[in-house]
Amino acid sequence: MELTNINTVKELLTKNGFTFSKSLGQNFLINPSVCPRIAEMGGCRKGTAAIEIGTGIGVLTKELALRCDKVVAVEIDERLKPILAETLAEYDNTEIVFADVLKTDLNALIKEKLREYKEIYICANLPYYITSPVIMKLLEERLPIKAITVMVQKEAADRLCAGVGTRESGAVTVAVNYYSTPQLLFKVSRGSFMPSPNVDSAVIRMDISSEPKYNVSDEKLFFRIVRAAFEQRRKQILNPLSGALGTEKSKLSKILAECGIKPTARAEELSMEDFAALCDRISGK
Repeated sequence: MELTNINTVKELLTKNGFTFSKSLGQNFLINPSVCPRIAEMGGCRKGTAAIEIGTGIGVLTKELALRCDKVVAVEIDERLKPILAETLAEYDNTEIVFADVLKTDLNALIKEKLREYKEIYICANLPYYITSPVIMKLLEERLPIKAITVMVQKEAADRLCAGVGTRESGAVTVAVNYYSTPQLLFKVSRGSFMPSPNVDSAVIRMDISSEPKYNVSDEKLFFRIVRAAFEQRRKQILNPLSGALGTEKSKLSKILAECGIKPTARAEELSMEDFAALCDRISGK
């Protein structure tokens, strides 16, 4: 069954009375070259396992199943059950868990279903509206995985893969670089989807760091500082940090100077080392 053939997809959806949900951000891939590239560049091969987030009709699921020993997919839309039962019928190394990934204990899922695999990869075509929450969940839970390869809106991809300390960077950029090494793999045009979205997409890969890339004295404080700095990204960091941390501006100005950071600097001008030094100095360690 050609799952990227428009006529096949329409027939499959009509037969099962399926209609696209705008609230779930459903856009199914119809470009046959995209999913094989995601699976291969995502690291999937024999002897490994994959977790997919959001199956659609199973286009990427099939490609993962052809390469990995085991695929566990988390899908929120139970209306897809009969469709997936048909499209994935020949792939007995796949298992679909119908659940909201943001409410799923992924460490427990891995321990239950993929405990025998030393190499686990996450691959997904993420709905635009939950891109950042899902990526942050995958990173913060410190899952025993090698890499995360996801397709996201092109604008989000640029931000996620931007260099920290550049105009394109944001709080999520800092988080991604804290936990992993990101890279933009390739772009995907809006015409590759059904229905076609209003924006282009891109596929990125985040290789998870086995050891901390940056040593900070207080991780919670570190991210508190990052979030506060970027919440008012166009303002000089002295004001938002002073308010968020409850520290007098005069004292904070002195701390910034000790870290070699100008009080007039904006969040996008700070490097990972700057944020780490600021965290250590504020915590007093």
